[in-house]
Amino acid sequence: MSRRNGFVGRRDFLKQCIAGFPLSLRTTVKFAGMGGLAIGSGILWNTQQTVADASPANPNPINPDTALKRLLDGNKRFVQQKRKYPDQSLEHLRLVAKGQHPFASIFGCADSRVPAEIVFDQGLGDLFVVRVAGNVVSDMIIGSLEYSTAILSCQLIVVLGHRRCGAVLEALQEQPAPGRISLIVEGIKPAVEEIKLKTGNIQENAVVANIQYQAKKLQESSTILAKLIREGKLKIVGACYDIETGKVSIVA
Repeated sequence: MSRRNGFVGRRDFLKQCIAGFPLSLRTTVKFAGMGGLAIGSGILWNTQQTVADASPANPNPINPDTALKRLLDGNKRFVQQKRKYPDQSLEHLRLVAKGQHPFASIFGCADSRVPAEIVFDQGLGDLFVVRVAGNVVSDMIIGSLEYSTAILSCQLIVVLGHRRCGAVLEALQEQPAPGRISLIVEGIKPAVEEIKLKTGNIQENAVVANIQYQAKKLQESSTILAKLIREGKLKIVGACYDIETGKVSIVA
């Protein structure tokens, strides 16, 4: 199996993905006319064209502690209104068009008030950002973060929740949520159950508990992420954003 800087190569990563599908699906693998790899009725990506066009593995990945400091320094600039707006020039846009080497992955809530690149004062190509309401872990989220770590060599994942999160508040309610919002709420309820007897502000406790729960679930649900953590090539850190002050705090 080919590796670069300790990370599995793209082609081997794709082989692992295909191997994880049931035999009935693997036997229907074929190249789709539009350049994607078709498995059953779903399209993955083209192992010849898309992978060739994708960014090469980062030859100099930033270690987790340095990446976290870079994020927190950027957030400090944001809070103090001293933003540098790094990596946002047209010249840099053209540079990253040739390939991406993000130094960290952010798994955050889709809330419109928490745009990762802005609150961390970063620019084009700096962050691999995955967002969904309530920062709830799912198979698609896991797959995206496996890509950012195993393929793009990010060594830090920040699970970014925020105060007064509507999805978390919904999970505190007794009545069921409407439509498919319920799928998001159900993904948060296990975290909420753990803090119902805890003293203090139940809403604040629930937000923190959800961040911790989703961070733990990421590690426990992915053999790729767990392996990188064991090898010292990845850290998953929980953080909470204050929508009133703009400050990001690490959640223990």
